[in-house]
Amino acid sequence: MTFENYLQQFEDILNHPENYPAYQDEQYYQYTKMNLARMGRWLKRFEPNSDFDHFVKSIAEKQQWIVITEPWCGDAAHSVPMLAKMASQNSNITLDIQLRDSAPFLIDSYLTNGGKSIPILVIRDENGRDLAVWGPRPTACQDLFLKLKEQGVDFSEIKEEIQKWYNADKGVAIQKEIQSLL
Repeated sequence: MTFENYLQQFEDILNHPENYPAYQDEQYYQYTKMNLARMGRWLKRFEPNSDFDHFVKSIAEKQQWIVITEPWCGDAAHSVPMLAKMASQNSNITLDIQLRDSAPFLIDSYLTNGGKSIPILVIRDENGRDLAVWGPRPTACQDLFLKLKEQGVDFSEIKEEIQKWYNADKGVAIQKEIQSLL
């Protein structure tokens, strides 16, 4: 689906959760509501820095950026709007959003330590060959997550610390990592 369709799916879920079994769970519904607000904030505030902007605009070959995600995913609320803005800088890049929990279950080919962690970005060339895979979060953020988890920190505190990390980083790490991959 397009990024615009993905945003519409948020609206559909929030307006008609009865049509989406997973979102009849109040917790998932609230995550989705909060994530739509976070995405809106990043869409207004995030702009690729000049180095990344120059880099992404210089990509001359056609690429497909596939993002595997779900509306309830907190990390995706930060990364997906940034990835969408990055991809939009070059007409050679098409962005395709795939839901983790729906067919064709692309996530099964891109597991993280055996798990279905999201978001995952798969960058393919025009022949459908994988050029790079990124995710589920920037390396420093992932390191923080693993450290806190190892220390036995309560999950609600971990989520708060991850949120603080994303807000402080402002998308710098994800740009460096995508550029380094390509």
